[in-house]
Amino acid sequence: MNLRRKIYSYTSVLFAFLLILMNIFVYVAFSKLISENERSSISNEMNKITVSVNDSLEDVPEGDLLRALVPANGMVRIVKPNKDASSVTSPDEKELSNIPAEYITGEVIKTLEKDNHGYIFASSPVVLPDGNVGSLQLTRSMETAEEILKTLRIVLGAVTVLAMIPVIISSAILSKFITKPVAKMTATMKEIRGSGQFKRLELEGKSQDELHQMGETFNHMIDLLESNYEKQKLFISNASHELKTPLTVIESYSSLLKRRGLKEPELFNESIEAIHSEAIRMKEMTEQLLLLARHDDQWMLDLKMIDLNRFLTQVIRTYGDAFKRTLHLESGLAENVIIQIDENKLKQLLYIFLDNARKYSDDVIRITAGSEKSEVYIRIEDRGMGIPQKDLPRVFDRFYRVDEARNSKTGGSGLGLSLAKEIADALGVKIKLESTEGIGTAVSIFIGI
Repeated sequence: MNLRRKIYSYTSVLFAFLLILMNIFVYVAFSKLISENERSSISNEMNKITVSVNDSLEDVPEGDLLRALVPANGMVRIVKPNKDASSVTSPDEKELSNIPAEYITGEVIKTLEKDNHGYIFASSPVVLPDGNVGSLQLTRSMETAEEILKTLRIVLGAVTVLAMIPVIISSAILSKFITKPVAKMTATMKEIRGSGQFKRLELEGKSQDELHQMGETFNHMIDLLESNYEKQKLFISNASHELKTPLTVIESYSSLLKRRGLKEPELFNESIEAIHSEAIRMKEMTEQLLLLARHDDQWMLDLKMIDLNRFLTQVIRTYGDAFKRTLHLESGLAENVIIQIDENKLKQLLYIFLDNARKYSDDVIRITAGSEKSEVYIRIEDRGMGIPQKDLPRVFDRFYRVDEARNSKTGGSGLGLSLAKEIADALGVKIKLESTEGIGTAVSIFIGI
């Protein structure tokens, strides 16, 4: 059973159950009210008859008195202590005289049933002419009350049936309304699975109920899936393209080694050097690809408080010693400037920009540190060939290279600045890139304090 049928069935059954339960309550309450009314009525009538019998029994013959007091749809009876009884019935209730006489000493009100008809019975003591106490009994048909209850049952049954018609219609409309977004979502999913193309739900109105929120969440999920799919497709395409070159170089030189490597030592050394260089390049590229493949919440930042002056001095000394380059630091920061940041990620970010400065410039690399308002900045400048203005907006794109000729010398893969942008976003710092072709490039890192 689908969701629409479930909602339709459950709401219809639940409403029918509640309606029947309410009708039963109304019927029981009304029946009790009629029964109490009948008891009250016969009690009042019995009181009047008892007074009349006590006042007139000595002066009026018993038979005549009972005929005068008999109800229109019942029987009146006087039962003596020895169970001798005198009774008079109305013309329509002759059968009541066949009820065995029962002497009752106290006051009693109860219901009786004879031949599938209901009666109400009342008994009260009276003083007989001989001085004994007799039992004056009044029996009256409840046909009118039964007819009223029968009519009430018919009315309640008809109301239940008639009320279920709009309930069934409204349940069908409600189930269709509730399941419409779900059905659209299911149809969209099936269409996506069949066509392989991403589609979104068309959201109607500005309602902010759960169904609308579900539709918005579905569209947002599709946006993420499509974005990740496109990134993955581009990533695989670019990665396979970038890895093709070093693999081709390695294959070519390894083929040369197989054919002529043992006979020509110079070719052997050249091939080994080329293979080793391309292997290192592939390793670096693979590490960068793995870092770029991470999601934002997978960087696992280890935030700590660091002294920025001391940190910069250590990084510059370590980098200069490793690559035998001259780096000049000018710090305009006050002493003991403390920032909260992931030290290793910031160091990795600086190394990327220092690597670019080292690769594209043989001059001294200048590092400047200072503060502006609520931020500190680190500026790295080189005197290299610079970047054309038209290429500046795209240098942070993955695999983008300004000039293939300049990368043939440095072995760049076009991933460094893209990785720097990812790290900066994870750290919450800003990067500003300035470059003049033929003069040099400057990168500024702004960190909030």
